[in-house]
Amino acid sequence: MHILIVPNAFKNSLDAIGVADAIAKGLKQSRLDCTTECFPIADGGDGTGSLIVERCKGIRIQQEVHDPIGRKIASSFGLIEDGKTAIIEVADASGLRLLAKDERNPMIASSYGTGELVKAALNKGANRIIIAMGGSATVDGGCGILNAVGINFLDAEGKQLRVMPGELIGVDRIDTSGLDERIAVTEIVILCDVSNNLLGPQGAAAVYGPQKGASPDDVEFLDTFLENFVALTSVQTGQNIDEIKYGGAAGGASAGLFAWLGAKLVNGIDYFLTLTDFDKALNRADLVITGEGSIDSQTLQGKGPFGVAVRAKAKGIPVIGLGGKVEPGREMEDYFDELICINPEPVDIAVAMKNTKANLVKTAQIIGDRITSIN
Repeated sequence: MHILIVPNAFKNSLDAIGVADAIAKGLKQSRLDCTTECFPIADGGDGTGSLIVERCKGIRIQQEVHDPIGRKIASSFGLIEDGKTAIIEVADASGLRLLAKDERNPMIASSYGTGELVKAALNKGANRIIIAMGGSATVDGGCGILNAVGINFLDAEGKQLRVMPGELIGVDRIDTSGLDERIAVTEIVILCDVSNNLLGPQGAAAVYGPQKGASPDDVEFLDTFLENFVALTSVQTGQNIDEIKYGGAAGGASAGLFAWLGAKLVNGIDYFLTLTDFDKALNRADLVITGEGSIDSQTLQGKGPFGVAVRAKAKGIPVIGLGGKVEPGREMEDYFDELICINPEPVDIAVAMKNTKANLVKTAQIIGDRITSIN
């Protein structure tokens, strides 16, 4: 039996590579006579870029940028396909993980550093730029990125505003006269790991603002800022960016880049699997094991394990899903032959996260032994 191990990261606990290695270790410790192949995945969230660069045998380019609150930091981006395609992660320049807990404040945070990576990729000759949107510290509608590539935000008196929501609330006109001309001949693809719209109770500010340090009052302010940005964008471009799927990703950056840079917004996992030639590995598999920290209703909205399961089931290959938390349901049964919680019993989340690796190894060993006894 050949088993393809295709997990997402278990967020804040173990990255996708570590999860895959733990599952492979458990299967090898079992009595099952099998071969395994590890194919760690990401759906646009933190870590997506690194996995793409590694899978596609690319290179990394070091680049100094500004972090979300304006400090200079060492960052990087990837190049694949003979340097023609750049792989950028928002999290590498504008990520929440770059800030201490007491530094998190989306009122002053900017995505400018990600735009600096875009500019650097253009300087290297890339004509396609793929941006993974997960893990951002910002709710700026992508205005920081836009500013870095030459778009300016002006108040009613024509004064240039700093690209942070606290100041951008006063924007009266968006000036594209300085936009880098290379953008017009560059394909920009945005890998989205959430499908939220930009505004409202399920929008960028309300759902993700608190995770990034926003108070209830901040959330209200940020939503007002984004409403103004939507209105101004509509006036100047004729596009209503509140209506687009994935518009709320990365604090609305996906919507901003869609309207002002002509970016294409795509489901992260589906694009990832196609780009990394996943189907070739899938064709060799007798069984697929996938998983992530929580398998629930959101999984079916286009998260990593769902994308894997859809492709596996289309080929008639059975799929087992592993999670630290599992919420089974009838809809899940259409995609997963079995869902298994790796935690042996209800346990405090801090304890569960600490034991993720050990529990994955043990669960995989149990799966292998059980398959052996059935056969």
